[in-house]
Amino acid sequence: MRRLYLDRNLQYVFGVTLMAVLGVSSIIPALPDIMKGLHLSAVQIGLVISAFTLPGVLFSPLVGIMADRMGRKVLLVPSLFVFSGFGFACFFARTMDQLLILRFFQGVGAAPLGVLYSTMIGDLYHGMERGQAMGYNASVLAMGTAGYPAVGGVLALLGWNYPFLLPLLAVPLGLTILFFMHNPEPKKSGSLKEYFTEAMRRMKTRQAMALFATTLLTFVILYGPLITYLPLLLSHRFAASPATIGLVFLAASGFTGLASFQLGRLTLRFGQRTLLTAAAVLYGLCMLLTPHAPTLLLTIPPVICFGLAQGLNIPTVMTMLTTIAPMEQRGAFMAANGLLLRLAQTVAPMVMGGLYAMGGMDAVFWGGFVCAVAILILARFHIVNINPAPNRPETASR
Repeated sequence: MRRLYLDRNLQYVFGVTLMAVLGVSSIIPALPDIMKGLHLSAVQIGLVISAFTLPGVLFSPLVGIMADRMGRKVLLVPSLFVFSGFGFACFFARTMDQLLILRFFQGVGAAPLGVLYSTMIGDLYHGMERGQAMGYNASVLAMGTAGYPAVGGVLALLGWNYPFLLPLLAVPLGLTILFFMHNPEPKKSGSLKEYFTEAMRRMKTRQAMALFATTLLTFVILYGPLITYLPLLLSHRFAASPATIGLVFLAASGFTGLASFQLGRLTLRFGQRTLLTAAAVLYGLCMLLTPHAPTLLLTIPPVICFGLAQGLNIPTVMTMLTTIAPMEQRGAFMAANGLLLRLAQTVAPMVMGGLYAMGGMDAVFWGGFVCAVAILILARFHIVNINPAPNRPETASR
């Protein structure tokens, strides 16, 4: 098996992935300083994140259609420039209104990135290499998610607005992709009505619906018990500092990267269903053990279970979706998957907040455990292994 991570085209996709997660991860350490610098309340500071993520909810379906009908690169390169330009403009914001408007338009540029990096991996690689490439990309994503807060924190020492210099990195990336990336493009065939009809027919299959449901449940666990309530548990029960909480999450990201980096070999040996089943069991262990950990140190093993589960689950689901979707509808598939992801981001804190109000922290993690059981049922009874085709180039159907 060749060293796929050395392939130039995949390295360009890695760059897109790193830009896709930069917009939120890099400014998290600066949020308290942004509050002080722009005189924002604790309620208002959340809008700095929401203004950026809202375009992803609004435009995901349109992004998928445009990627399939117009092409990947023609959408990707302008998106990188928009993301960079409006992100850099945030450096000069002096009022809350200015910052929120600029963040919204930066989010418009960011919205296609999360759809396109997985779509383009599906276009570029085939057979076992597709799963391998998706795993490597998930490792890069985990490293970015873990590393950007540290970089943003260092820049924030210079001023609250200095993390907004990082989006400038998207300009050389966009130019490099424009002139040097070689990727297959879908060939537009048939009317828009035929495109929608065929895409919906494929999305309604039992396999696709089960994979979409797995994405939704996965990110309910992530944005409910983990991101929203684990920091509260660590802070209230163990008096953990923000730096300590960050280290706990760093452990999860590290093991996500470790598991996803080996995804190609693991898929070849065990098959997708087994990996998804193992991920569900690991999610369940995390949900059961975390709220009952007697010491701060003993919260780390269940959090590692969560990290391993993410590394096995997310790239496997993305690989399977890009495999069952033909090139000319792949953008729509990944946009639908991204829309469910963002729906989970929005709904999970509210649902888990209701459980917390009714039954406290234990109820939140029991809710996550129910989601893990649902993923297990989907993996065992509704998802079948996909035998990858040989590693040969794919051509769009005419």
